[in-house]
Amino acid sequence: MSEETVTTPDNESADAAQAAGTTPATPKAAKPAQPATPKNTPKPGAHPSPAAFAKKAKKASVKPVASTTFSPEDVKAAEAFGRVGDDGTVFVKDGDNERAVGQYPGAEKDKALEPYALRYLELKATLEQFAARLKGSSVKPGEITRTLAQLQSDVAEPQVVGDLDALRTVFGEIKVAGEAKRAELEKSRKEAYDKALAERTAIVEKAEAIVAGLGDNTNWRNTGDELQKVFEEWQHHQKTTIRLNKQDADALWHRFSSARSTFASRRRKWSQARDAQRTQAKTAKEQIIKEAEELKDSKEWGETSRKFNDLMARWKKAGHAGRQEDDELWSRFRAAADVFYGARQADRDKENEGEKENLAKKEELLKQAQALLPVKDIKAAKQARQKLSKIQEQWDEIGFVPRSDVHRIESALDDVDKQIKAVEDTEWTQSDPETEARKSDFERQLEEQLAELDKKIAAETDPKKKADLEAEKATKEKWLSVVK
Repeated sequence: MSEETVTTPDNESADAAQAAGTTPATPKAAKPAQPATPKNTPKPGAHPSPAAFAKKAKKASVKPVASTTFSPEDVKAAEAFGRVGDDGTVFVKDGDNERAVGQYPGAEKDKALEPYALRYLELKATLEQFAARLKGSSVKPGEITRTLAQLQSDVAEPQVVGDLDALRTVFGEIKVAGEAKRAELEKSRKEAYDKALAERTAIVEKAEAIVAGLGDNTNWRNTGDELQKVFEEWQHHQKTTIRLNKQDADALWHRFSSARSTFASRRRKWSQARDAQRTQAKTAKEQIIKEAEELKDSKEWGETSRKFNDLMARWKKAGHAGRQEDDELWSRFRAAADVFYGARQADRDKENEGEKENLAKKEELLKQAQALLPVKDIKAAKQARQKLSKIQEQWDEIGFVPRSDVHRIESALDDVDKQIKAVEDTEWTQSDPETEARKSDFERQLEEQLAELDKKIAAETDPKKKADLEAEKATKEKWLSVVK
């Protein structure tokens, strides 16, 4: 052979080191890779020929591992558990027996043991590093399971030279610690999972509660915003908490999605109904505007006022046609109404001027009536009565006064009549004449005036004028009740 080959242990220790988060070391004196030891490892005393090892080398070989420095004392302590046969076969003490772990033909015996001792130290370092990792917080249950399985395989029959009993004892301690750590992590994970599941469920229940509360008075914009916030809460929870298993996640998402779909469907139906109602309201208001525009030039103040009141009542019942549409429609309706009410107000202003003139005339008549007082005897009362009757005739012919002055001025004239009548009543009580004989000219005049007022009230259509006539009638009826 032009170049000697070295049979080194397989790469199981390197795999375990990778799972434990470490990098295996390369022997300080490593030579080109040699074939792996065959599965049927020779028993103690059985020495395979160099040709047999060379034949196996063609089928399996390993590369040197990454470099880690070990002290010479550690290497020598590991080498104490191995020996090298005359043909270069390397053996390790394994319990009460020994087994072949490789071959290094042509090398000095102390040099042949070194690569296997280094691999032992690397495997031991891998165990120690994983033991340290178990004390940290970043290790995962699955990693523990995989690493323990790999390390158990690595320490079963490792192709190394060193204290295998101590190595396996260390692994046993690590296995106990690893299983305890895994149980602890799985418990914590279950608690975290249950917490996340409860939180996600609560979010779903919020969405379902929102949908359950939908009704005729729902504010769809605000409720939609509220449901969107719940969806954003779902997304945040999904990104920041433990991942749920597919079955739980799918079931919760189905409920949440169903709630959102129900909301969208109900809002769509509401929107369609709202659009139909708005169209109906717009049509109704267009008709009201048309009728208002036909009435705006009417001079029948009383009747047309009632019709505009009816139109307003219909407008309120018509519903909403949308903010922009309602504003435009209302402007058109208000414009037609303003034409009518503006003309009516102008007429009233003109009428009020006449009423103020009437008030001045009645104020003058009132002064004449009040000048008849005091009345001291029946004779004076009769004379005062005749003069008062003439004043009342003129009073009735004058017409209406401003509404705010009606009660004041009518009450003042009524007071004059009462004082005169008080003297007349005293005489009538003393003489006790027949009822018909006691009827004065004033009483007959009142009855005639009341009859005439009844006719005027029946014929009048203007509400204001009609109310004024009824007020005048009430006053005269009061006078009549006093006279009788």
